[in-house]
Amino acid sequence: MKSVKRIFACCLIVVLTLSLCTACGSKKETLKVGMEIGYPPFEYYDTDGTTPVGVDVELAYAIAEELDMDVELVDTAWDGIFAGLAKGDYDCIMSAVTITPDRLLEFDFSDPYIQNYQCIVSLKDSDIKPASVEELEGLKVGYQEETTSDTYLTDYITASGATIDTYEYAKVIQVFDELELGRIDAIICDSTVAASYVGEGSIYEITWQQEDEPEEFGVCIQKGDTELVEKINGALETLKNNGKLDEILSKYF
Repeated sequence: MKSVKRIFACCLIVVLTLSLCTACGSKKETLKVGMEIGYPPFEYYDTDGTTPVGVDVELAYAIAEELDMDVELVDTAWDGIFAGLAKGDYDCIMSAVTITPDRLLEFDFSDPYIQNYQCIVSLKDSDIKPASVEELEGLKVGYQEETTSDTYLTDYITASGATIDTYEYAKVIQVFDELELGRIDAIICDSTVAASYVGEGSIYEITWQQEDEPEEFGVCIQKGDTELVEKINGALETLKNNGKLDEILSKYF
């Protein structure tokens, strides 16, 4: 009888051990996503000050769901976000990242999920309403550093020799605050960002938008990680086909 009990106990231990191993093996992988949580409407904190919301936040969770993965959002300052990806601090960046030739030299990208344009924003009650980049001459113009807006304005000044008093800020929210306070005359920024600030009852308005050279946002991934690129592209394709991507975008635009 003792030997039978001993055999039964050993079998039970084996079964429990196998069950625990199976449970451990079924744990979901985590998709670590780098983003600068301070760039509405793509990623920002809700009214509670702690809950990330926005286009890229919802899209990150939707992609992870399609891949049967969990999500970890890594809030990262924009001026170090690409260096963090290169070091492997996260698997990808989802933070309104424009796909540019320079960035494609160092990183891979998913298929684009939204188009964007450069635009100029001023105060509605201001007499200063630049209707073109040329009309920024002699003005104080703010933008977020190391963005395509920064590149666009810098390249224009270099090529044209224009005299524009430029002010760069770490976060786009600061740029709009500075315009409201009257410390700058105008802003150059993404049209997708400006869309969340303008409209009925807003103190801001778009006075110019570049229509002939659209930019495209994509998920930025470490160079050579073709497996993750393919997975994310597959998830994006599903989200486009089932209407989930349009559902997310329609909430913010």
